Amino acid sequence: MKPFDSIPRNIELIAREIAASEHFIAFTGAGISTESGVPDYRSKGGIWDKFQPVYIDEFMNSRDARIKYWKRKAELYPALIAAEPNAAHRGLAELYKLGLLKKIITQNIDGLHQKAEIPDEAVVELHGNNMRVRCMTCGRISSIHEAQERIAAGDTAPECKCGGYLKPDTISFGQSLRAEVLDEATKQCRQCSTMLVIGSTLLVQPAAGLPEMAKCNGAFVAIINLSETPCDDMCDVLIRDKAGAAVQAIVDKVKEMT
Repeated sequence: MKPFDSIPRNIELIAREIAASEHFIAFTGAGISTESGVPDYRSKGGIWDKFQPVYIDEFMNSRDARIKYWKRKAELYPALIAAEPNAAHRGLAELYKLGLLKKIITQNIDGLHQKAEIPDEAVVELHGNNMRVRCMTCGRISSIHEAQERIAAGDTAPECKCGGYLKPDTISFGQSLRAEVLDEATKQCRQCSTMLVIGSTLLVQPAAGLPEMAKCNGAFVAIINLSETPCDDMCDVLIRDKAGAAVQAIVDKVKEMT
């Protein structure tokens, strides 16, 4: 029988798996960052509730669409730079520093895992990162701060020196995930012996299929999420709790065991 009844018992089960795991990875979604004040996308009052998405073909073919896109990014910019890692981000960073956590696969674009001092190479960003800007022609990477300075100075749709359109280095509607990023995420799910899913509704494909892939390859899969997910019946342990409290409790228990 799946142990859903006792959060303390489930915390201990997850901690034991992590402490003994040969290859432990985490999978994170918007729910890990809402406690840092980062709005999610799907819930009432979330970003999609406030803003109609700009599709990638609109962005590439219409200056007006690019102006609208960057105006929205400018409105969200203060919250983006003000957000700080919470107990869940810091807890994963602690597990990484202990040598237990090998990789984080994240659907988030806020850069808070890196802000919690997890190195870039340990974070697989499925949907990119809002803190970076990419030229859609030459691929040059620059800082979001540089782009926002240009927008504040009146450059409403900034372009690269090469003439290409600048866009936050994130995946927009109608844009495919980068093949090399999805390949790395898939590789991690096939290799891992333990996966901890935190704050994801597991509704957006292809990312939503990764925990099931890990499970099918023999991994222990645990989910921490406040709402139901399609993988609740598949996972080994399920915790209905806020990410920060649950992850910190797991870290504390792991440290007792190691």
